[in-house]
Amino acid sequence: MGPMYYIGLDVHKQKISYCVKDISGKIYADGWIPATRFDLDRWMKTLPQPWSAAMEATMFSGWIYDHLKPHAAELKVAHPLMLRAIAAAKKKNDRIDANKICDCLRCDFLPECYMAPTDIRERRRTLRYRNLLVRQMVQMKIKISTLLMEAGVSYNKQKLHKAGYFRELLATNPDINEGLCSLLRVCRETVVRLQRTESALVRSLERDSLLVERVERLMTIPAVGPITALTWTLEVGDVQRFSSIKKAISYCGLCGAEKSSGSTVQRTPLSKQRNKHLQTTLIEAAKMAPRNSAELAILYDKEKQKGNANRATLAVARKLVAYLMAVDRGQRNFQVVETSNCIAA
Repeated sequence: MGPMYYIGLDVHKQKISYCVKDISGKIYADGWIPATRFDLDRWMKTLPQPWSAAMEATMFSGWIYDHLKPHAAELKVAHPLMLRAIAAAKKKNDRIDANKICDCLRCDFLPECYMAPTDIRERRRTLRYRNLLVRQMVQMKIKISTLLMEAGVSYNKQKLHKAGYFRELLATNPDINEGLCSLLRVCRETVVRLQRTESALVRSLERDSLLVERVERLMTIPAVGPITALTWTLEVGDVQRFSSIKKAISYCGLCGAEKSSGSTVQRTPLSKQRNKHLQTTLIEAAKMAPRNSAELAILYDKEKQKGNANRATLAVARKLVAYLMAVDRGQRNFQVVETSNCIAA
């Protein structure tokens, strides 16, 4: 086998810029091709063997990665924020970006990020679509309340979204005219349709043979329901990629960023560099957790005495990450060891 060739790819919706170099840094080829599977196949036939490639993580990277992976000696995806810090320049275009990605790969400076297997990414797409449906459902429910308030209609907040009460409200309240009634019905029908679709998506993921065993095991943890378990499974992928609980907590966005200069160390609020899907789900789970677990209730009360409710919720969320890590790594159901007050998994 001959010497390795290195390829930097700058990927976009319609075109892919590339730069091919040998180990000494001499350019073998550069240019661009249309972003289609047909053009990628034709381009790969012109490449010297063996070759390794790298690209920046974007919304277009997934299908390109899957298509190139079987043909590459090695294929890496770079973290966009860290890559920007390394390859910052006054002059910037697609050709230069491809060249710099190629150099980062060749010199082993590429800030590589985790790329989940294709089957996990496909199921993660379904779960994220479910999250979109939930947000739209909430918006529709808020719109129903807004329409009623604008018309000065009194209603029971707790019962408003129950089918029987909603029908009775429309039929008996004289303040709801025909135009408002039709709008309310449209909103209600949208909510029902979204609920049915969301439930069907969650059921399909819960029954998926690839996920079912892992999800059921994670659900043995107090306060971890199907959505939390599915979110952890699909957003984390391979739990072994986290060498410590601290790194998992950081990935979930449950800690602040740190800025230090000399002897001054400043902790900022929760970092924006996180997996927002995991962060939202874990915080919501942490709010309910003290009701389902005596240990987490004690932790919540202890932290609340030091600060406020938000600080206590974050502490519970971090403990949930520790539980999830232990169960996932040990591949055994959750249980609390009473004598040492720690978990065994």
